[in-house]
Amino acid sequence: MAQKYKYLVGGDREESNEELVVKSPFDDSIVGVTYKATAGDVENAAKLAVEAFEQTKKMSGYERSQVLANIAGGLEKRKREVAEAIAGEAGKPLKYSLIEVERSIFLFQIASEEAKRITGETIPLDIIKGSENTFAINKPFPLGPIFGITPFNFPLNLVSHKVGPAFAAGNTIIIKPASATPITAILLGEIVADSGLPKGAFSVLPMSATLGEELVADDRFRMASFTGSPKVGWHLKAVAGRKKVTLELGGNAGCVIDCDANLDYAADRCCYGGFVYSGQTCISLQRLFAHETVYDDFVSKFAERVNSLKLGNPLDETTDIGPMINQKETARAEQWIAEAVEGGAKILTGGKRNGTILEPTVLENTSSDMNVNCSEVFGPIVTVTKFAEFKDAIRQIDDSAFGLQAGIFTKNIDNIFMAYNTLDVGGVIVNDVPTYRLDNMPYGGVKDSGTGREGVRYAMEEMSEPKLMVFRNC
Repeated sequence: MAQKYKYLVGGDREESNEELVVKSPFDDSIVGVTYKATAGDVENAAKLAVEAFEQTKKMSGYERSQVLANIAGGLEKRKREVAEAIAGEAGKPLKYSLIEVERSIFLFQIASEEAKRITGETIPLDIIKGSENTFAINKPFPLGPIFGITPFNFPLNLVSHKVGPAFAAGNTIIIKPASATPITAILLGEIVADSGLPKGAFSVLPMSATLGEELVADDRFRMASFTGSPKVGWHLKAVAGRKKVTLELGGNAGCVIDCDANLDYAADRCCYGGFVYSGQTCISLQRLFAHETVYDDFVSKFAERVNSLKLGNPLDETTDIGPMINQKETARAEQWIAEAVEGGAKILTGGKRNGTILEPTVLENTSSDMNVNCSEVFGPIVTVTKFAEFKDAIRQIDDSAFGLQAGIFTKNIDNIFMAYNTLDVGGVIVNDVPTYRLDNMPYGGVKDSGTGREGVRYAMEEMSEPKLMVFRNC
């Protein structure tokens, strides 16, 4: 019999009459069963979050730091269990699921330290006649209850990126996990419940989109933090009212291989960046641009590495490529490949589908208007394009509705700064793929990729409100 997981309302385990059966994307087996939260439980969680905020906002930096350290320790003790839950419900290969747990442990450790480093600033005001002997203090204060909505692709780490900073800044938070991957978030909720936080500070509620939208619009919540599709994200921003909103949305990340790049290193990293978790990340490498003098050599090295990836069961620690999240998305990605080929593209490797597993696919001779280039593919597909001038490659990367991160492999400092000063993206990664992300760095995008920044300290700033106090010595 499948294990049952109760959702958490302010730390208490609850269930409803509506089961949510979670199945493996790999073989459709039942991973576990949880429940969809009732409207009553959602309302209770909201009230508890408001009440608990009266306590969390008064917690000392030391107390908040200790809570976050306890969460990191709890994750460490249950690392294998949580990683297997990720692999089971998300289909993420176990070796990458373990890395996701390790990253989340690291994130809570960072948050534990940042909770002790919340500083403001003193501002001299005696800079004009009549304002002698006057200065000010500007200090961040906790914002209030926060509502977070998270996607399937990082069911622990992207939850942690909302929860860790929220607690570090002194807030309470409710999480609506993706319906495909709620179990991992519930396991985190169990760990948080034993961390020493005030009762009601954290709830994990699988819920309908309707109830989620109601919380986004609810004035009791001072912020909504959403990670997911652009269509949903911009809609939620429109209904959020006056509250703060951060949106971490999609991308179709580009990367440039310049004529002086280390091709072996670049091929290794591009293989990882394009196909880790079957390309189902917002900063997955999707569009590659290689200089004409190294194009053939690089593409040969790149394709060789792609061909060496092992496909199979995500619970096998030797598996590199597991399933996509469901049949619908796999069929959609397969169709985009077919459309590209019909339009003149050539498959260099991959292209075949077996159920929810799509072979890692490399395409050349594509055009910028093909879905594999102009839309977010969110699958194991990378296009390769030849360029003659570095500025043309930069222009092609920018020819996108998205602007999350971009990568460049070059030793040319002029080209590095040309890319940095020109690209309309949230981050430029030099000598690595755009898929690179560390949990303390500011992360976010522009255009259809969203608004606001994550990364522990930067998310804490989003989740705080500065307040000014002026002193006059009279």
